[in-house]
Amino acid sequence: MTSSMHTKDVRRLALSVLQPGFVGTEAPDWVLGAIRDGLSSVVLFTRNIVSPQQVARLTAQLRQENPDLVIAIDEEAGDVTRLESATGSTRPGNFALGAVDDVELTESVARDLGRQLHAAGVSLDYAPSVDVNSNPDNPIIGVRSFGTAPDVVSRHTAAWVQGLQSAGVAACAKHFPGHGDVAVDSHHGLPSYDAGVDEIAEQALPPFRAALAAGVRAVMSGHLLVPAYDPESPATLSRRILVELLRKELGFDGLIVTDAIEMGAVTGLYGIGGATVRALAAGADAICVGGESAEESTTRLLTASVVDAVASGELPLDRLAEASERVREFADWSTRLGDAVPVDPVSRDIGYVAARRAVRLSGPAADALPLADAPHVVELVPSTNLAIGKETPWGVAVPLRERVPGTTFVRLHPQELAKGPAALREYGLAPAAGRPLVVVVRDAARHAWMGSALADLTAARPDAIVVEMGLPGAATAPGSLHIFTHGATAASGVAAAEVLAGSRRTADAAPQASEVLAAPRV
Repeated sequence: MTSSMHTKDVRRLALSVLQPGFVGTEAPDWVLGAIRDGLSSVVLFTRNIVSPQQVARLTAQLRQENPDLVIAIDEEAGDVTRLESATGSTRPGNFALGAVDDVELTESVARDLGRQLHAAGVSLDYAPSVDVNSNPDNPIIGVRSFGTAPDVVSRHTAAWVQGLQSAGVAACAKHFPGHGDVAVDSHHGLPSYDAGVDEIAEQALPPFRAALAAGVRAVMSGHLLVPAYDPESPATLSRRILVELLRKELGFDGLIVTDAIEMGAVTGLYGIGGATVRALAAGADAICVGGESAEESTTRLLTASVVDAVASGELPLDRLAEASERVREFADWSTRLGDAVPVDPVSRDIGYVAARRAVRLSGPAADALPLADAPHVVELVPSTNLAIGKETPWGVAVPLRERVPGTTFVRLHPQELAKGPAALREYGLAPAAGRPLVVVVRDAARHAWMGSALADLTAARPDAIVVEMGLPGAATAPGSLHIFTHGATAASGVAAAEVLAGSRRTADAAPQASEVLAAPRV
């Protein structure tokens, strides 16, 4: 074999282990060319999606080049949604399902999502998140988790995997070995999970064991340091974690895919090319990239980095070939999984059923509900992590106004409240004079500015109703009625609005400009 042929073969292997994203609602020529050259997988994000029908056309176009192409998506069907990023998810997320704690309901919701993904031509879903959210200050997991207890997360992990895969779409358990007990967002820095081996075994690993027992064939590694196993390398780059723990101790023989390799937790250490090479050398089989770096140049860079690493001996050719073979085996299996299931109609009613069942009330509800008059709604808006699309709408005011005409609302950000209490008085309290006040928050316990604003509003209006759409925390307004939705999806917003409005509903259109108070933009 000549050296040029050898390089060409290695390049084909390198392409086969990448799972890149791209820009556009049709497949770019460079992606189609890369598939012909050996690319075995792609991943879809919000920028690739207009409608389910358009996604089906896109996936069909991609598979004309390779019928067994793995087409992945990062669709958790909760606060992290790609298919419904423009409107908000019509299904509640994991934390809401864990709050209901009905595994048949969880399986039904996941199956319904699977039907939608299957009809659109998706074969791999980067879900569910099986992290146990044991740290309430966790900035990256939160309501993406089924709960704070390993047993709850484990049983709903199994149900979710079974439900999704029964609809013909492969699940992917993430973020190994568990991203729930950290306080740093791995998009930007390197979190550390500082528990000992025994605590990790009891707290973080049971949901992954449950996923494996339920038949999951893909596991996503997390970009976090776990000193008990490896004090130097993040899990994605650690052979001790990917091979010794996941493969040997847990017995997983499926596909190991990395979390997005462009995230700061690993690129800050080695750059995107270096992180890719180290992940493969450590035992990862597929490199997810393209949530942020979706250009052809990124795929070219990663391909060249892998080829050069093989040439230098940094990445053994046998390891690259093994990873490529695992991708091929997974592609064959996922294709058979999809072919075995007919395309079924999707009924999103189950999502609203689940969201309604997840609502919990605390405090004096009898005198406050249903609302006696059209309320003023103050929505306190935090910044979200990069996993959650900035364009994804959330809140209670819009669905409430559809049910209670005359509802007004304002959305306030921390910048608008930084100069003092005037903004709260002008935009929150004054418009609510003589009428109900509803305050909507999202993880109030995690955001000091939000907790302070909520305390000020409820001190001035003890009768205010608080809707918490994130993690329930310590009561900032202990005397007020609280409505907990356990997530901020569109379905959860509707469920909260129904509780507030009681039986009153109208078919009114979207709110008029005069009914939405415009807060100053800073």
